[in-house]
Amino acid sequence: MIEDQKKLFNLKEDIHYLNCAYKTPLLKSVEEAAIKALIRNRNPSDITPVDFFKETEDVRVLFGEIINCLPSEVAIIPSASYGFSSVLKNIPCLKGQHAIVVENDFPSDFFSIKKWCETNNAELKTVKAIEKRGLIGESWNDNIINSINEKTAVVILSSIHWMNGLKFDLSTIGKKCKSMGAKFIVDGAQSVGVMPIDVKKFNIDALICPTYKWLFGPYSLGLAYMGSCFNHGTPIEESWMNRTNALDFSNLSNYDPEYTPNAGRYNVGETSNFILMPMLKQSLVQVNIWLNSNIQDYSKELIKPLLSYLKNLGVTFENEAYFSSHLFSLKLPKEFNTELLKENLIKYNIYLSIRGNSLRVSVHVFNTPKDIEKLMEVIELTKTTNHNRSVHIK
Repeated sequence: MIEDQKKLFNLKEDIHYLNCAYKTPLLKSVEEAAIKALIRNRNPSDITPVDFFKETEDVRVLFGEIINCLPSEVAIIPSASYGFSSVLKNIPCLKGQHAIVVENDFPSDFFSIKKWCETNNAELKTVKAIEKRGLIGESWNDNIINSINEKTAVVILSSIHWMNGLKFDLSTIGKKCKSMGAKFIVDGAQSVGVMPIDVKKFNIDALICPTYKWLFGPYSLGLAYMGSCFNHGTPIEESWMNRTNALDFSNLSNYDPEYTPNAGRYNVGETSNFILMPMLKQSLVQVNIWLNSNIQDYSKELIKPLLSYLKNLGVTFENEAYFSSHLFSLKLPKEFNTELLKENLIKYNIYLSIRGNSLRVSVHVFNTPKDIEKLMEVIELTKTTNHNRSVHIK
């Protein structure tokens, strides 16, 4: 099993960062790539026409290896919302059709499909989570699958829920979408790069993914898989770089009406991004190495003591089929003083997300057992001291 990778980061020693779902820390190698890119940009004469396209192609190859697709099926986008807009612009809607979204999905996903429904006079159906015996995973997935029928035009959902880490059964959902002729659009923000995602196996038509989370890339970049149904679609902008003669700088005013084949037509303008693209390339190199070493096994082993401790407190967790070891929510007992817990987390430099009376914990290979131990100590402190704030953790 892979060993902890903290040495690859410049993380502060006194910080316990358990919030990878919020934003990943910067790898040393990515930082070095950024510095080299800045230095290169001192002299534009060092940037040749080939440089406008070489690194973007490398990025497509590396991302294709992560999700099992061809480089030509990858588009470079500036954000997830841009990707959703590009996809939905090219999905037609027949009279009486509807779209499906899950309850409390990420705002960019929801607003994108809501706009599509309004534009096409289509109904938007929200599949809600229904708790059974304290769990929601199996029933929620069943409800999604049962909601898809011959009138479904689009299903859009996150691969795992961004608030609680609940896994959706992409394989079964994708199969149902295909059988009903519905387009299957997946937000991969909280899974791509940290757990296996196979766009072909799961019958995914489009996969949208920002790079600043589990791909360890820079902010303001994203990557999108566009299936064959989008090969002849219309992009949301007309970039000169997305034409088949773009490499011939001396002939650009010979206006070529043909787009770059397949997903290339959906690339954002100024795709080359001579600062961010080298950073993304380096991060994808590292992510591919980690994936080959099975990040999920590392996460499972890392959080074992935490899960055992919390189960003794009465905290319940989803069954393995619906539980993500790298991102999960802890619904603490009602007697917990949430405000005191927040104070203690800040006091002892533990960084994670709090959602109501739940903690969202997200870990990666830079985390160590010490981070988990410190979180357990703070939870125990909060549980036993209540309003007594004089107890000190060594």
